Amino acid sequence: MKSNFTVIENANLVLETGILWDGVMVIQNDRIVDFGARSTVEIPSGVTRYDAHGAYVGPGFIDLHVHGGNGFSTCSEPVKAADFFLRHGATSILATPDYSMPLATFLDSIRTIKAAIPTAKTIRGMYLEGPYMNPNYGCNAHINPWRHPIDPAEFKQLVDEAGDLATVWAIAPEREGLLPFLKYARQVNPNTLFAVGHSEARPDQIRALGTAFKPRLQTHSMNATGRQPVGGGLRGYGPDEYAWQEPDVYTEMISDSLAVHVHPDMQRLLLHTKGLHRVVLITDSTVFAGSPPPQYAHVTDLNFDAHGGIAGSRITMDQACRNVMTHTNCGIAQAFIMASLNPARAIGIDRERGSIECGKIADLVFVNDRFDVKDVMLGGKICKFD
Repeated sequence: MKSNFTVIENANLVLETGILWDGVMVIQNDRIVDFGARSTVEIPSGVTRYDAHGAYVGPGFIDLHVHGGNGFSTCSEPVKAADFFLRHGATSILATPDYSMPLATFLDSIRTIKAAIPTAKTIRGMYLEGPYMNPNYGCNAHINPWRHPIDPAEFKQLVDEAGDLATVWAIAPEREGLLPFLKYARQVNPNTLFAVGHSEARPDQIRALGTAFKPRLQTHSMNATGRQPVGGGLRGYGPDEYAWQEPDVYTEMISDSLAVHVHPDMQRLLLHTKGLHRVVLITDSTVFAGSPPPQYAHVTDLNFDAHGGIAGSRITMDQACRNVMTHTNCGIAQAFIMASLNPARAIGIDRERGSIECGKIADLVFVNDRFDVKDVMLGGKICKFD
């Protein structure tokens, strides 16, 4: 009878507290049941052995904010998009419709994602980027179809269709008539998380939403955010400043290769201000195909809208980890925390995923010291890619 145990050997295990060199991990079915130094782990007989050949083995990446990649949208071709990101170590993603979609397209996207989940086994829910954000911010702002007043007849269709898969709703607190939407979204899915995104709301406007609807996440910090002027040459303040000073708010960060989205100094400031355990790496990967403006002609991992505005990235989570190490001088274990544990905690799936712990699902990624992905394990099984 075939054993249901798998043992990973010759691995550098990436733990929340650092690196366990020459580690061993025991997996039973889809769960981690033991790990540690080689001399401390009892290996059952008849196991399937996997030699990691000295790779760093860490928890699978969790990308909370991803629209698509490699030409595949998470809204129209979610299975192909999920497979592409899985090859780069993302064992959990939130498929992300966005504010540029009119109502009918938004609803179709939600239905497509829902239908794909049984096949695309890495999609854990949806990150609804809009529609009720500030229409003056973000790519293609000139064609944002959601400038009109918030209409209950529209948002009830969206909320009902998304149901309990609406993991995150990104909103701009300054939008008039927002409260009925927030109440209905929470009524339909009590676990929905609100994020402040594409906004110029002052901190007091955000806090005015009250404890029940307080945003616990900031959509791509320092991108598509504004500050309301205060006059007299003084610096204004907005969603970034709100997120930086609220200790329980997680901040998303896009770390592209040239730090166009967030300058290296600002990446370091964000880590200094929020602390390691409140920064969430995301890709915000999209499938836009506009031409770059001259100043960005040399950039290979960004996307642009029809007017040359930055429209997300082309990065994957392995690249995001490599980039944040370059820009902030953090280490491998710290990059994994931002790419796995923090996003898991932010959306409440850390009991099952996000770190190497006994009892957690064996979603793992095997990388070298440059975060090149060597193998991916999903639910205790090594993924086989064509």
